[in-house]
Amino acid sequence: MHYLAIQGKQKLSGSVSISGAKNAALPLLALTLLSSRKLTITNIPEVADVKTLLQLLTNLGATSTCNNNTVEIDSTTVNSACANYDIVRKMRASILTLGPLLARFGHCEVSLPGGCAIGQRPIDLHLKALEQMGAVIEIKQGYVVAKAPKGLKGATIIFDKVTVTGSENIIMAAALAHGSSKLVNVAKEPEVVQVCEILADAGVKIEGIGTSQLIIAGSGGKLLDIPDFKVIPDRIEAGTYLCAGAITKSKITLTNVNPKHLEAVTLKLEQMGFKIDETRDTLTIHPGEKQLPSDIETSEYPGFPTDLQAQFMALCTQAKGTSIIDERLFENRFMHVSELSRMGANIKLKGHSATVEGKAKLNAADVMATDLRASSALILAALVADGTTKIHRIYHLDRGYENLEGKFSKLGAQIKRLEE
Repeated sequence: MHYLAIQGKQKLSGSVSISGAKNAALPLLALTLLSSRKLTITNIPEVADVKTLLQLLTNLGATSTCNNNTVEIDSTTVNSACANYDIVRKMRASILTLGPLLARFGHCEVSLPGGCAIGQRPIDLHLKALEQMGAVIEIKQGYVVAKAPKGLKGATIIFDKVTVTGSENIIMAAALAHGSSKLVNVAKEPEVVQVCEILADAGVKIEGIGTSQLIIAGSGGKLLDIPDFKVIPDRIEAGTYLCAGAITKSKITLTNVNPKHLEAVTLKLEQMGFKIDETRDTLTIHPGEKQLPSDIETSEYPGFPTDLQAQFMALCTQAKGTSIIDERLFENRFMHVSELSRMGANIKLKGHSATVEGKAKLNAADVMATDLRASSALILAALVADGTTKIHRIYHLDRGYENLEGKFSKLGAQIKRLEE
């Protein structure tokens, strides 16, 4: 097991290149199951979750090579429709193979997923939608067993709540269905939009891309001529480095970023007293004279992202005054609070709200990463703490951040990966 040792009170400076979005790469790799040709995908982040999904696709019969953030993958050779527990238990996003496998083969068995312990994220919305498209679904011995021997049929589907992976799964399924599907209350995240744009480039007629309502004309079971593509930048990684600049009062420039995807984040940082310059593909954060407290409420895109809630909580510990953070999407996403408190943060929890009193004097401690984004919050706190903080269970970080130590070191952080 590895851990990170981070020396606090270090000023950062320079630029950092943002990697491709993990949350876009995963559905796009699942999308290759619908392709009639071998694909080249660029700007793929080299993170553990991507490697896990590539292994799952390999187990299904695909072949792939990955080098310098480029994946060449041939899913035309897939000859199995069973995603087994050994792989799926490692990552919830494996459920993204359910829709494509069922649409392509007319049957599949996909293990119920595992992943971060941040609360219940049931897949009932996925299953209900597929049943509306004509699938017969049973849960047997921990597996979703789905059958649609005559193929999926287009249907009108209204999602009871906004679901990102549910939207992506059903969009991919609808692309191969017989007839037209109308999807209502679809997630509008950039990662969902990219799935739609690539399907449209492959010849699938989709109306309403970027809105909450889509009309998708299915191919009738015919595989798609999907073009090669590039994964969009990771807005969550970008937001994390913006927070690193803010909390250390440092000037940092982010390159290879899409500022439009981060408008809710940059607006919040500006409200907290930080100046941000942007170009078409860069963002630069400047130190704020005063760091103001903030009230944050997570919501679906284009609102404030739940995946940056923990990082902003760390930032709020250094603001002068009271900040209130409402977590509206996941019921158990405050597990980092106890670890931040070990470092001296003054945070009180009540239901889905956290009250953060600042400015707190943070001290180094041994802390434990509890999920992917909580891990990055601990890094931010460590950057301004007195002494050397040791962050354990960092395999969570490796799931979603590429070359984290290298990027932070380049900015001037004193950070080392060591063996327990």
